[in-house]
Amino acid sequence: MASSDDKLDFLSDLIAKARNAGADAADALFVEGASISHARRLGKLEKLERSEGQDLGLRVLVGQQQAIVSSSDRSAKAVTELVARAVAMAKVAPPDPFAGLADPADIARTIPDLDLYDPVEPATETLVERARAAEEAAMAVKGITNSEGAEAGWGSSRVHLVASNGFAASYARSSHSISASVIAGEGTGMERDYEYSSVLHGSDLDDPVAIGIRAAERALKRLSPRKIETCKVPIVYDTRVSAGLVRHIASAINGAAIARGTSFLKDKMGARICAEGITIVDDPFRRRGLGSKPVDGEGIAPTRRKIVDAGVLTTWFLDLRSARQLKLKSTGHASRGTTSPPSPSPTNLYMEPGRITRDALIKSVGRGLYVTEFIGMGASVITGDYSRGASGFWIENGELTYPVSEVTVAGNLKDMFLNLTAADDLVFKYGTDAPTLRVDGLTVAGR
Repeated sequence: MASSDDKLDFLSDLIAKARNAGADAADALFVEGASISHARRLGKLEKLERSEGQDLGLRVLVGQQQAIVSSSDRSAKAVTELVARAVAMAKVAPPDPFAGLADPADIARTIPDLDLYDPVEPATETLVERARAAEEAAMAVKGITNSEGAEAGWGSSRVHLVASNGFAASYARSSHSISASVIAGEGTGMERDYEYSSVLHGSDLDDPVAIGIRAAERALKRLSPRKIETCKVPIVYDTRVSAGLVRHIASAINGAAIARGTSFLKDKMGARICAEGITIVDDPFRRRGLGSKPVDGEGIAPTRRKIVDAGVLTTWFLDLRSARQLKLKSTGHASRGTTSPPSPSPTNLYMEPGRITRDALIKSVGRGLYVTEFIGMGASVITGDYSRGASGFWIENGELTYPVSEVTVAGNLKDMFLNLTAADDLVFKYGTDAPTLRVDGLTVAGR
């Protein structure tokens, strides 16, 4: 495999060819990756695949006209054709007054080492053993009657980006994962649940046996769910689902939505949008973080930011285009692939923990619902209206009592954010994370 320097030289030559062909500015992205995935069910192999690939994307600008062309072919002939197509397309594209590369004064000059890459590629037998151990541990738990399967995977990628404004950098990241999903009960009384671990370094993976046992225990707890009457009660969000509320905030403060005026938070910069005790952080520099990155997709250095500080909204997620539309500076949140222009997205986004324990938070609820799973994506970034199918456990006198299914939780995100209480049990697991949360004033639609 060619070195990163060789890839950067190749991209620099590609940009020079684009400039010679008539482009005023250009950038080029090259991504190479490999992955192995294994799946089994009831002890039988269902999938064992390895894939390797590389993708090249060239973006050119002729004045304010922009075009992007991608290819997996790096031969001299293919590169010549790639450049010619990109420049020809840009010349007939409609002008975009907000398109353009970063000013050379704004590009990142150093690339921090965030320990994103595990150089050890696991043997296929290791992945098979991880999945086997997880499934067998789950199936050994009394009451587990079937399996939806267990999977183990590994991946590795290298990203190389060069632009005509002087930016050039490469970085690598890896991934390891294990999951198990099993079924408890019989006939119409069956219930399923799952558990997984996803990390960048294999040494950080949870024990496969523990993953299987947790999946089994969760499935068993869901047996014999009951229906409940429609009511308006506090909702407690388990850590498996609480991050969804943080993601809704992220969508509502995406610079593209703000610039279009299609977000219910479009006029809330500097205003209180959450309860006073809520702080939400975006940290691109968390070592081994699932969302960490040393530089954004436009060559701008990201920064750790308090997106919401003590309940007050402090910033948007901005790439260059949305920043120019709003007459602001990029926040270093550009994300991109080889086939599309950059767009804003968060990195490691999380809500800071509160001061109350999870158990105490549940005990603070006289009657309510503890949600462990949501179905569907029923939240409107335009209006804030929120309605999602849910399942979990009924809370009575501060105690989890019986499982509940087939209910809908409804409200409006604007009110929900202002009525949040966070527990102290934050764990970094999903890339977007939050502790257990209590939300008051929601409607649970039951029978």
